[in-house]
Amino acid sequence: MAGQPGGAPSTYSPSPTTRKTKSLIFRNDDVDWVRTDGREFHQCRPAFFKTGAVNAAAGSAYAEFGNTKVIVSVFGPRESKKAMMYSDIGRLNCNVSYTTFATPARGQGSDHKEFSSMLHKALEGAIILETFPKTTVDVFALVLESGGSDLPVVISCASLALADAGIMVYDLVASVSVSCLGKNLVIDPVLEEESYQDGSLMLACMPSRYEVTQLTITGEWSTPKINEGMQICLDASAKLATIMRECLKGPDSALEE
Repeated sequence: MAGQPGGAPSTYSPSPTTRKTKSLIFRNDDVDWVRTDGREFHQCRPAFFKTGAVNAAAGSAYAEFGNTKVIVSVFGPRESKKAMMYSDIGRLNCNVSYTTFATPARGQGSDHKEFSSMLHKALEGAIILETFPKTTVDVFALVLESGGSDLPVVISCASLALADAGIMVYDLVASVSVSCLGKNLVIDPVLEEESYQDGSLMLACMPSRYEVTQLTITGEWSTPKINEGMQICLDASAKLATIMRECLKGPDSALEE
């Protein structure tokens, strides 16, 4: 049940796969290794969402994907001199930060400094900025615990918080990432898997419109691998968006898996 405290998290794997039963330790030449948490390569972690997590905010959401825990607060729309100087449409500000205890190495690492601009890019195309002219909407995301795939969780949670705040959007934005580990693509990687990855692909999209709002690729990828990774992410994002919509309907709305 999405969004209900204590409810069972919902899964959103894109497609069934064959369970691997070989090595627990990844090696570049090993195609049958087992993920540390026992998931299949194309199986996402259980997802839990809850709206209304911050009473003082116009809208808010909490997301928990395995050990990755994120809370997002939205404030506004409110008058902005900067927005008035630019145009008659609204302005979106995004900030992503980490608690000092979020990562094994205390403090926010340099790898996270660009997350604020990436969150802005992922969300801006989904928001109908004309509905709040000359005002600003501020989105503050706080990673409480970093368990891997942090940015996709932040993006999905922030989109839900915007909807909870009543901000007009074309569609919810759902985000999923895959890591390339040797010959395998693994979805929704945890921290340990990210540390061994040869490359990563993160996709944010509006599933109902089948539009990608952001695509980020690191490492060396062949064109077939990029296409495969994108399709895996699109399939999972569509199922993740279903969970997000059920959360907005309230705790009494059951999710059909």
